[in-house]
Amino acid sequence: MGKARTLAQVYRRFGEADAAGSSPLYGRVAVAVSESDEALRAIEAAPARKRHPTVILAALHDLALAGRAPALAAAYTSGDGDAAAGAAIDTLLSMTDAVAAIAARRRTRTGETGRYAVLYPAITEAARRMGANAVGLIDVGCSAGLNLNVDRVGITYGDGRSLGDQSSPVRMSASMVGERPVPAGAMPEVVARVGVGLDPVDVTDADEARWLLACLPPDRPEQLARLEAEMALAASAPPALLQGDAVEVLPEAFARVPPDALAVVTTTWALSDFPLEGRLRFLHRLDETAAHRPVAWVSAEGVGVAPAIPTFGDRRASGHSIIGVAVLDHSTVHTEAIGRCWSRGRLLSWLTHS
Repeated sequence: MGKARTLAQVYRRFGEADAAGSSPLYGRVAVAVSESDEALRAIEAAPARKRHPTVILAALHDLALAGRAPALAAAYTSGDGDAAAGAAIDTLLSMTDAVAAIAARRRTRTGETGRYAVLYPAITEAARRMGANAVGLIDVGCSAGLNLNVDRVGITYGDGRSLGDQSSPVRMSASMVGERPVPAGAMPEVVARVGVGLDPVDVTDADEARWLLACLPPDRPEQLARLEAEMALAASAPPALLQGDAVEVLPEAFARVPPDALAVVTTTWALSDFPLEGRLRFLHRLDETAAHRPVAWVSAEGVGVAPAIPTFGDRRASGHSIIGVAVLDHSTVHTEAIGRCWSRGRLLSWLTHS
């Protein structure tokens, strides 16, 4: 009973605080679960570390999307919070083993989209500085490799400027702060796309693609539609995905970039998962590679997270991130902070002259 009460408190807090503004539907479901002893006992069938509402709710959503829980799917489609709460609890009780199995083998994936507005001008700037006519993109910490399609999406900025492919089925927008616009140049041809991660997602696999969708609440139709479009775009020309520790796998990733193209490594809110020693090893790996070929590194990381990238004197945990560019060629390393961004790239301030 002690465990049940603790779990009940977690679900109630999630429903009343965490999900209240972002997903009212999930807020109602979580509160209802917190009030059901049977539902809480069913959740305890999952491993202890996988009982959090974000995991269990994603597992339930996965069953609904797969057609295995039609009543829950119908309730989610209707948007009726009470119906969704009842169907979610019924599914938990009737499909306890299935929910626990999905939760045990999966990890939630959120915030995978919307980074193009930062990446496109930063990659273009790095290529300009290196005089590159072609680039090979290496995304470190990738999930589904969606960032690797940065040149294949259409991006519109708050000042009216547009970049990328304006005929693309994937369109993104970003607001601007300050008077300096992002550079207008077009990204060079992308000749290689490589994703590096501990657990990369193959979007051509139906189960993997469905799980990415399941990690979004069902009452966010615009986000779900955008993610579906992004995954379809990625699946039309799947990137190479390399699984493993970034520092260990990077040499293989670099080998997949033609020698006459600039290898551009991107990290977007990925290095915070590395210990400081790991971040320094990452930078050292880039430096090692630059002894043999030019390398660029484009980063969007919290203040002070990306080693060697200046911070404008900003304080850590200040609520925004630093957009950085590092170019490495033989013994020469040049690093610069070129902007700030908020909301994972949906609001940015460009701070460098082109």
